Amino acid sequence: MKQTIYMLSVALAVTALAYPFAAQSGEGHDHGDEAPAATNANAPKRLPDGDVFLPKQSQRQLGVRTVAIVQASLPKTLELSGRVVMDPNAGGRVQASIAGRIEATPRGFPALGQAVRKGEVLAIVRASASPIERANQVAQSAELRAQLDQAQRRVARFAQLEGSIAQKDRDAAQSDVFSLQQRLAAVQASVSASESLVSPVAGVISVSNAVAGQVIEARELLFEIIDPARLTVEASAFDASLIGNIAGASVGAPGSNNSIPLQFAGAGRSLREGAIPLQFRTTGKSPLPLAVHQPVKVVVQTKEQVQGFAVPASAIAKNPSNQDIVWVHTGAEVFAPRTVRSVALDGARVSVLDGLKAGDRVVTQGAALINQVR
Repeated sequence: MKQTIYMLSVALAVTALAYPFAAQSGEGHDHGDEAPAATNANAPKRLPDGDVFLPKQSQRQLGVRTVAIVQASLPKTLELSGRVVMDPNAGGRVQASIAGRIEATPRGFPALGQAVRKGEVLAIVRASASPIERANQVAQSAELRAQLDQAQRRVARFAQLEGSIAQKDRDAAQSDVFSLQQRLAAVQASVSASESLVSPVAGVISVSNAVAGQVIEARELLFEIIDPARLTVEASAFDASLIGNIAGASVGAPGSNNSIPLQFAGAGRSLREGAIPLQFRTTGKSPLPLAVHQPVKVVVQTKEQVQGFAVPASAIAKNPSNQDIVWVHTGAEVFAPRTVRSVALDGARVSVLDGLKAGDRVVTQGAALINQVR
């Protein structure tokens, strides 16, 4: 029985291979040139005139938000390249003044981001000397010890001859003993000298280069302490007239639509790499999302005014021609692109000078997603 079933299966397989194109659609089942199934008419799509059809449900899924714009008098701005540096009045560096080997305190080395107090001991440096220097120190100690022994004997003899030795000679001998004792102590201490490295200011550790047992040279940077709420931003300007025309400044906070206000501190009167250095200080008491040496774009607001519309920087997108555009909500489910001319207003907003009119509802959130609809 099993052999019969096996032979039947083989015969069916051979028949299928011999007639691979024999199977055809039955009468009434040939689709011919029938059009494909209709697509979803409610899906987001780009309209022939360039507008975007976006149903309400898709708007909620994409988190689209709009705002009615109002024309206002806004400050004329300039965008400068800058970088974050340590505030010299709120930060400091810890360097060794002697060469030696680093040792940790009983609490260990401070970690990055750890808060420290002013005067707190961060590490200890044990002085190291070459063999010839150490030999010279030992020889000098031995010589001073011999001189001290002689001076002490002289003082003892003078004490026995109290009536025949002048008081000034006795005082001079005692002074020699005291001087030699101080010199010997200084030389002996220099053989195994140590230096406690203390924090010059209160703040947090931003740089840590200390490792237990590490041999360092004098003036080597081991720790850097900053106050994260007090930082300095340096920018470069090429127009000296800008110095007297600054009304305010700001930088954008990374990862958010907020800007960090800056206070103009001063400007250098000598060129640095062909530009005038401008210095700004951060304001406020809370830590800032900035790091020392971080490159930033500084938006400087001048005292001149222009007419424009203030919108978030996230509202600006690029069209296929690489032009700046914003999306305007023209209907319940229709968004139209508008080519605009804009300049930075602060670290989080831009000023649109051309391409919009008062009352337009501009997309402030989700503009990049609308721009991708095809």
